[in-house]
Order: sequence, then structure tokens, then C-alpha cells
Amino acid sequence: MGAQRAWRPPDERRTLQLALATIWLFDGILQLQPFMFTRQFGTTMLAPTAHGNPNTVAHSITWASHFISDHAVSTDAAFAVIQILLGLGIAWRPSVKTALGASIVWSCAVWWFGEGLGGVIAGTAHVVSGAPGAVLLYAVLAVLLWPSDRGGPDAAFIAARAVGERAARIVWVLLWGGLSIVALLGPNRSATGLRDVVRDLGDGEPRWLGSLDQHVANVLGHRGLAVSIVLAVVLGLIALSVYLPLRPARAMVAVALMASLVIWIFGENFGQVFSGSASDPSSGPLLALVALAYWRRLPQAKATPDPCRELSWEGA
Repeated sequence: MGAQRAWRPPDERRTLQLALATIWLFDGILQLQPFMFTRQFGTTMLAPTAHGNPNTVAHSITWASHFISDHAVSTDAAFAVIQILLGLGIAWRPSVKTALGASIVWSCAVWWFGEGLGGVIAGTAHVVSGAPGAVLLYAVLAVLLWPSDRGGPDAAFIAARAVGERAARIVWVLLWGGLSIVALLGPNRSATGLRDVVRDLGDGEPRWLGSLDQHVANVLGHRGLAVSIVLAVVLGLIALSVYLPLRPARAMVAVALMASLVIWIFGENFGQVFSGSASDPSSGPLLALVALAYWRRLPQAKATPDPCRELSWEGA
């Protein structure tokens, strides 16, 4: 009878993979809500994302939304099964690579047909309400948490293990720098743009959350442009922080985590998971996972040879 393999706690990357798997499972559960099995899922949630996109994108989204509306039960059941299987596949070590690869394909498809490319091309993207599209971040995380050691097991941060430090830094700059730019585009430049986004979140939410939205909207008032500028500056500094030394880089990762939490609570209403019509927890938790993947490790101390031990070996 072979010896049983001793259980070992998951390392840092595996822990983040399991967190990503949990979010995928949660997505699958959200897809089983009664609202998702109705025609309204396609007509009121998916179809509007076509507005403002190029004709090719808009027509494909409109076709997909009509097809899903006409086959609401079967398509939604399939979506739920796919997302639950992705979560289970990432959580099970033997299938993690296959599941992560499949999640990239699925994420890109949903980003196109379900989120209208996150509203980035249409000019309707809001950083505080989920830009660049939460599902795109699933694909980014799948790449950053891929189980390979191209950057070496002792890379400066977890994301660098899979793609190397240079590529990982470029991904960080593109993500947070892109968010910084989006914060100053389109409706984000309006004095009341942010107020209107937050105020409209209250529909279908519990009373306590609706009251929070109303309070935040009142605080924002006509300060939308000023808040957007501050947000763009903070996001821009976060983007550049990946090139900083250890301590300031860690401090900016902490700022990124706080920014993700603020966006998730005050701009996304916890992903609107209390409304009964949310299909995912939105971008806040995913941005936080990305930030954790860039937490800078302390330099590994090199072991110094023990002279006494060397002498003992020489005398043996």
C-alpha cells in the first residue's frame, strides 16, 4: 500500500486561483436567479449594451439578445452550468489549466455579447460602475494566475510568475492607466454625471442600500468633474507604482485595494447582488484580486554556509 501524500496548504498563487474559482461559482449561482430565466434578461440587460457601438458589434449583440430572449430558459441554464463548471475546474488542480483557458474564451465572448465591450468603445463606460467590463477582468486574471513559472517561482510578485515581470508590469499599467483615462471620458466629464450614475443604482435594491445611494449622490452633487479628476490622478499613480521600489509599491497596492473597495461599495452597490438581477459581483472584487497578484514580496534572504558544518564534512 503506497504512502499517502501529505496535504500541503496552497501557495499564494493557488490561493488567488481558488478565490477566482469562488467568484466563478458565485456567478453561476447568480445566473440561476428567476429573473435570468425570463425574456427581460435579454431585452433589458443585454440589448441596451449595443447602443453606441460600431454596427458590427451592435448587430451581433442585438442578434444574441433576441436569441437569448427567445430561448431564455435553455440559454440561461447553459450559462449557469458553464460558469459553475469553470469554477469547479479552476478549483480542481488537474483541470486548472484547461478551465483557465476556457474561462478566457468565455470571458471574451461575454464581454462582447453581454457587456457590449464594457461600453469602452461606445463612450458610456464609467469607472465607478464597472469599466472596462467586469468579465474582461476574469480573462486578465486567468492569464496572470496561469500555473507556469516563466518568471520563476521567486518572482517579485505573483503575477510575474506566469508571464514574467516585464509583461506583468505592462498589464498593470494598461489596466489602471486605462481606467484613469476612462475616468475623464464621456459622461465622466459632466458635473452631474457621477451623481446620476450613483442615484440610479437604487432601483430594485433594499431600502438601506437605496438610502446609501441617495446620500452619496447628494454628496457628489455637481462635483462630478472634480471627483473624476481626482479619481483619474489616483488611478494614474496606481498605474505607475509598479515601477516603484518595494515599500512605496506595496503602499500603492494597498491604495489600489482601497480604491477597488470604494468603487465596489459606492459605485457598484456590491455588484447589485441584492437586486435579483445581477449576473456577477462587478469589477470591484476582481480589481482587488488583480491588486493582490501584484503584492510585492520581500527579498529572499540567501542562506549563508555554516563553516562548522563544512569543517565537519571535510574531517569526515
